[in-house]
Amino acid sequence: MKKDIKAHEESERRIKKAFKRRGWSEVKANDSWAIFKIMSEFVEGFEAMQRIRPCVSIFGSARTKPDAAEYKLAEEIAFQLTQNGYGVITGGGPGIMEAGNKGAQRGGGTSVGLNIELPFEQSSNPYVDKEKSLHFDYFFVRKVMFTKYSQGFIVLPGGFGTLDELFEALTLIQTQKIGRFPIILVGHKYWQGLLDWIKHTMGERHAYINMEDMDLINVVDKPEEAVGVINAFYSKYMLKPNY
Repeated sequence: MKKDIKAHEESERRIKKAFKRRGWSEVKANDSWAIFKIMSEFVEGFEAMQRIRPCVSIFGSARTKPDAAEYKLAEEIAFQLTQNGYGVITGGGPGIMEAGNKGAQRGGGTSVGLNIELPFEQSSNPYVDKEKSLHFDYFFVRKVMFTKYSQGFIVLPGGFGTLDELFEALTLIQTQKIGRFPIILVGHKYWQGLLDWIKHTMGERHAYINMEDMDLINVVDKPEEAVGVINAFYSKYMLKPNY
């Protein structure tokens, strides 16, 4: 209850701030400092990430508990990825992100965490490699790090943030801004309703997407199936970082 009240008060503060009249000098000063902050996050991220070996991103809910089946699934997928030579990138927080980093660490592989400062839910997990734990204030900078240095995207059940990451990757691939790296949804039961809506409503009914865009998405249920899709993709190409 207190968390909800605090979140509402913070939202009200931000809305009032957006409507507040500011002088040109104040706008210029604030925006100029924001530019330097954004630049610093890009520089820090690029310097840390350019040394990692090929990695696969794992997305999913921060609310998933350690005893949940999805948590154990994410951990096993990450472990198997490391056994096949891939590192793992997550959002660095709890839930599915923690499971991914835990599995990567258990497998002795690269474990990267791209954390974001949020008023709730997000906090660092202890399974990220110390030198590969990054913290961001800006979502868009964090997204660049995911898409620039990931060479595959594995998406477990999650909420708005997970959908945001999924559709970011889909959009960049569909518009050919990045290579056609594999996108893998884990859990037919969870994702089928969304996939049906994309196919029948967005595609067949309104033609807002090309039907072949559905081929960008793989759906699996088991860890070995997810890793198998990654391996099958890379059997055609030289394994190298996405830059």
